[in-house]
Amino acid sequence: MTDLSKPPPAPAAGPEPVPVPVPRVGPGAQRRTGIDAVLLPLAGLLVALGVWWLLTSALEVIHPAVLPPPGAVLSAFTAAPGRFLEHTGDTTVETVVGFVLSSVCGVLIGLSLAGSRVLERMFMPLLVAVNAVPKIALGPLLVGALGWGQKPVLTMVFLLCFFPIVLSTATGLTSTPADLAELARSLDASRWQAFRKVRLPAALPQIFVGLKVAMPLAAIGAVIGEFQAGESGLGFLIVQAGGVGDTATAWAAIILIGLMSILLYFALVVLERFALPWVRETTSRG
Repeated sequence: MTDLSKPPPAPAAGPEPVPVPVPRVGPGAQRRTGIDAVLLPLAGLLVALGVWWLLTSALEVIHPAVLPPPGAVLSAFTAAPGRFLEHTGDTTVETVVGFVLSSVCGVLIGLSLAGSRVLERMFMPLLVAVNAVPKIALGPLLVGALGWGQKPVLTMVFLLCFFPIVLSTATGLTSTPADLAELARSLDASRWQAFRKVRLPAALPQIFVGLKVAMPLAAIGAVIGEFQAGESGLGFLIVQAGGVGDTATAWAAIILIGLMSILLYFALVVLERFALPWVRETTSRG
């Protein structure tokens, strides 16, 4: 017979769970990340300069009329740095102003398309058609309609970079997470409250993706506009230098365009980090 006075035997204990270590990012790791953010781009730049020198000076694979050696380009810049900086300033202003105008209009158009399916079906095909038109083909028409100077240049910037902003804004506003939308409805939030508290914050990362895509396009648009209608700027300088065979000056201007684009792009990245601090905390690069 079973002795009921004795307690039942305890079940065999299984293996204890192994605690999973949680990685912590300390000040040392943050400093290391900051150092890498500076050193790695510099290393890439040095590699590019080395390949450039190797192809143009050491091996002489590329003719100097096509791509001058780095020393010739540097000499062209140091011969008249004030001239280059003046044209760089003009191109930067045109790029930033055109980008801001296209950003404001692009976000407003994206809001309209996201808020009305009728408007989206009416105008999205037209926007796609406008974006598909080669912008360089519009240059002579812009000169005839707007004359020479900054107006056709700013118009070219606008035409070239507004579509990614429209698309990213409309996509972000129509891709609100279902749980957040349901939470807003359960709290009886008004349409404006749901937009301001839920839909817009959820769409901001996607909107910034469109802005970062559009920023380099704005620089390209400014240079294309200066090719055809500019009276100053780096594009205008390239046309002048190329017309007299001064390829060193032209390549110095091209390099300045690249540097300007890099600075403007990373300025936008810094703005995103300050405006959306929660994105880095709630996402992972894997």
